[in-house]
Amino acid sequence: MIARYAASVRARLTLIATVGVAALCFAVNGLLLLGIHGAAVEYQTQEVMSAALRVVHLIKRGDLPAVVGTDVGGVQVLNTDGEVVSSSAGLMGSPRLVAFMPDDDNASRTQVVCGLEAFDNPCQIVAVFRVYEQEGDWMVYAFGDTVPWYVHPWALAFLIGISLALIALTWWGTSRTVERTLAPVEAIRQKLDEITATDLGQRVPVPPNPDELHALARTANRTLDRLEAAVEQQRRFASDASHDLRSPITAMRAQVEEALLHPDDAEWEQTGHALLASLDRLQAIVTDLLTLARLDAHEPQASESVDLAQLVTDELEGRTRSKEVKLDLRPDVVVEGDRLRLARLFTNLLDNAERHAESALAVSVYNEGSDAVLEVLDDGAGIASDQREFVFRRFTRLDASRNRDAGGTGLGLAIAREIAEVHEGTLGLADSDTGARFVLRLPAKES
Repeated sequence: MIARYAASVRARLTLIATVGVAALCFAVNGLLLLGIHGAAVEYQTQEVMSAALRVVHLIKRGDLPAVVGTDVGGVQVLNTDGEVVSSSAGLMGSPRLVAFMPDDDNASRTQVVCGLEAFDNPCQIVAVFRVYEQEGDWMVYAFGDTVPWYVHPWALAFLIGISLALIALTWWGTSRTVERTLAPVEAIRQKLDEITATDLGQRVPVPPNPDELHALARTANRTLDRLEAAVEQQRRFASDASHDLRSPITAMRAQVEEALLHPDDAEWEQTGHALLASLDRLQAIVTDLLTLARLDAHEPQASESVDLAQLVTDELEGRTRSKEVKLDLRPDVVVEGDRLRLARLFTNLLDNAERHAESALAVSVYNEGSDAVLEVLDDGAGIASDQREFVFRRFTRLDASRNRDAGGTGLGLAIAREIAEVHEGTLGLADSDTGARFVLRLPAKES
């Protein structure tokens, strides 16, 4: 009976986990397809509009040929009388396909039109541009296939394949885990053989001997905790990534599109430098996001004795700072931890202070009771007491310092606090006569 009960619990838990992961995969795949489809539609619309704009430029230059080359579905050019005077090769000889035009106060318009016999695809994204000429308005129409709901067969096949693999892995892993977890129940089967199981539809039955069932409950709770933590970690990383990656990408796209609209007048060297600056910011954000992901995942870290005064000296050596750095470093302030991460913490604090300082920074290292203390103080405007926790949130900057903090990613102080907590320490802001005073406290290593 106990063996049948264990098999029933194993089957039920495996089924619940598999169905849950299948439902999660379905929901995530739906959201991914929705997002990818929206991006693909936007991209296709931009392609169609760009094709129409190229023809507009030909008209303005007086170089419009009878047959227009294009990389979209088709192009038609209509004169002031509504006659087709030029078109792409695939639409040669075709009459005017659509009649809609831009509003009187607009020069362009996009619309999805279905049922055009000149195209194999049932629906087309149509972009129309009004060209102002002396004899009247010309119309340029560009056509491009709409994006299917699945975007591309390979995208759908990839998502389905990944989902099936995750479902199979979940089924196999849950089955093995539950089997190993329930193995001790068989050892006490003789003592529990006379116990009758209760309603499994309501809760897991509990035999008189509570030890193994209590262990099972704790294991289930720990498993659920790990699953919840993993989902939360993925959610936080996705939220952090999407929050601040869009800005440099949007800026780069705008710069390229503006240059392409007027290629002859564009300052390509200036555009290149602007793109490199955006790429540098994008790289910095990605690097910081990966650092936060590793910290959130509690990856193992190196452990060694670190002299904080020596660490500060090493990090300042050979690096030119735009502001004067005053040092007050006491000897024998030693902690146990990862030297690279502690150096990253100090560098983040120093970079933040340098961006906000007026003329000078101050770095102090000393022992206070059982704590090793590192302070970084700037002579800037300081931070209001009600904003002191706000600055440690991810992707946050105070309104008063946005212009001065343009070089940061919004993650430096969040990373610094995470590193402090990993080392069982604290990082916060303390009162000061001027500027912002960041105070790091770590457990001091006994001599």
